[in-house]
Amino acid sequence: MELLAPAGNMESLIAAVQGGADAVYLGLTNFSARALAGNFNHEEFIEAIEYCHTRNVKVYVTLNTILDEDEFKNVIKDLDFIYENGVDAVLVQDFGLMHYIKTCYPDLEVHASTQMHVHNIAGINQMISEGVKRVVLARETPIELIKEATKLGVEIEVFGYGAICVSYSGQCLFSSVMKHRSANKGLCAQFCRMKYFKEDSSRFSDGDYILSPKDLNVLENLKELYEAGVSCIKIEGRMKRKEYVYLVTKTFREAIDALENNETYYVSNKRSEELALLFNRDFSKGHIFNQDTTSRMNHYRGNHLGVEVGEVLEATKDRVKVKLNKYIHQNDGLRILDDKFDIGLTAVKIEKNKNLVKEAFKGDIVWLTYHEINTPRKGSKVLKTSDVLLLDRIDKEIKDNNRRSKINIKYTGYINNPFTILVEDEDGNAVYKESDYILSKADKKPISEDDVVRSFSKIKDTPFEIKNIEGNIQNIFIPISLLNELRREAVDELITLKTKRNRSPKQEYKYDLSIKNETSFNRIIINSNYELKDDERYEVVSETNIVDQHLTTGSNNHKVLNEIGDLSLDNKECLAGMSLNICNSYAIAYFLDMKGIDGIIFSSELNDDQIYKALLAFEKRYGFTPITYKLVYGKRNLMIIKDGFSDEMVNKIKDFHGNIYDLEYNSDNVFLLEPKYYHEKNEYCYGSYLILKDETDKLDIILEENYEKIYGRI
Repeated sequence: MELLAPAGNMESLIAAVQGGADAVYLGLTNFSARALAGNFNHEEFIEAIEYCHTRNVKVYVTLNTILDEDEFKNVIKDLDFIYENGVDAVLVQDFGLMHYIKTCYPDLEVHASTQMHVHNIAGINQMISEGVKRVVLARETPIELIKEATKLGVEIEVFGYGAICVSYSGQCLFSSVMKHRSANKGLCAQFCRMKYFKEDSSRFSDGDYILSPKDLNVLENLKELYEAGVSCIKIEGRMKRKEYVYLVTKTFREAIDALENNETYYVSNKRSEELALLFNRDFSKGHIFNQDTTSRMNHYRGNHLGVEVGEVLEATKDRVKVKLNKYIHQNDGLRILDDKFDIGLTAVKIEKNKNLVKEAFKGDIVWLTYHEINTPRKGSKVLKTSDVLLLDRIDKEIKDNNRRSKINIKYTGYINNPFTILVEDEDGNAVYKESDYILSKADKKPISEDDVVRSFSKIKDTPFEIKNIEGNIQNIFIPISLLNELRREAVDELITLKTKRNRSPKQEYKYDLSIKNETSFNRIIINSNYELKDDERYEVVSETNIVDQHLTTGSNNHKVLNEIGDLSLDNKECLAGMSLNICNSYAIAYFLDMKGIDGIIFSSELNDDQIYKALLAFEKRYGFTPITYKLVYGKRNLMIIKDGFSDEMVNKIKDFHGNIYDLEYNSDNVFLLEPKYYHEKNEYCYGSYLILKDETDKLDIILEENYEKIYGRI
């Protein structure tokens, strides 16, 4: 089982490697689903590749966002760069990008990101048919389905620790619709971590974090995933600090090593508390192990909870008296909890028995200084959210750990021959060097084997450690400076050899696409929750489910296809739906090349200018105008939440701005709808797509606005 750790910047990358990661995933400056992480520019990427590869750690780049036409031109430049500079794999969301990579980069491994919304056997089979090396399953995937997935002949990656989304990834439009920050472009504003009112429940009159899930932690069940055949366990955290990355990675390294040695591993109470101190929203085993709503959700807070260390006894306007139930140290980060507000403070001054102290212990009563307008109430809980001694200790561990690759050195020194050195690593990489200097018999003091070993052992400042040095020399003399030079040259060449990847040249994009510019669908198609009378102006369409965890095989005739699993079925006269996030000309080509797909519905996150550019590029490249649709009216799904978020049936929720969100239910999922109707014109597409939720929707008026526009223009 590969251990995959996050790297939001170079510090975190080093922490992940020193913590024992087999691979790291990182983003470049653009096109990463964590756009607000530090990420890596090209120069930093080269540094990261060398650091990792010389220590036998793989590097995966996250290009896991949707891409409009202009963005696609730039992502190609990044692809060219990382392909030439040794990336081991790329994680992708955009179907157009996957199509382009498989066409142009013969040796580049593709991993289907969780943003691709692969959540059933049919979807995995589709990815296998595309030549994808690894599938990162949706976090909602249960262990029963994971066990089936690992038998299909593709690597399966599963999230094992860290923050999780409450909505299916790739299907969340909340941030995009409400704040123009697309989660599908790495700019999620985390609306799930905010307070909401349940309109029909007075119990939540002050609002609550009803959409906020606990963090995932499967350490206790790692053996079950290991035995299920999971190829890779993934740690979330490209936005987290390096100490978090190191300690979580180290803990999973210990657990996996124990499994591989057929040993039992227990997370100690001390380690569990340290992990909680670094970050937690409380922990859950998530959907993987079928936990219920109460076990999965944290309605109490949406941010880091740390560890409880005391209780407020009394407070003044700038000081608070606390009885401790755990140790604190000067400069620890603390938070006082309250129903209406929290107070953050740093323990700069700890006063005990009227004396300033650097530390205080369980049972002590101390005064702490804070700087807030609000005054905490008696009985409020005090949390430690940052432990200065723990952070210092981990920083020292990262620096003191010096993970290296093991090498063997062989040498010869024979009279009338050059001195030779062969440096080999455990992966079969080898560098052979000969001196320009021809050896002669020593007139006085010959060089000894100890001299050679001492010279070749001077590699402390390299990513290598010597496993074995052996060789033969005769009665010869060679300057030590020449031995040092041979060693340096051999080591430098080995670094280059391990850093680079042998790659076939990039192929030119050439793709023959059969003309598809006719469809049996009406130019106005409607997804309706209620029955509509027949009318020549429009067509009410049948659609596949956006989520169907049990989908394996089947067929579709004259339907809108809404998830990746549908693509592996026997389809006839279908449209690729809006939830497939189609945003560029390459994605259009990917879908139109499939049997049974006649046209596409663009992602609703595109504006008219982006649609125009995608169509223009498509027509120029493939020589015909494709059948495309645009959403012009309706309430979109902002979130799709498996098994809901509350034990009670909630029909509406309201945010602090007064926006009211309707909720729809089926047997497996809750759909959170946008508060206002989306209403746009259709300037460039063949047809228009409408979503009607109830009979109050004024269909005639909507049609009148769109009908002449569509039929009059074409």
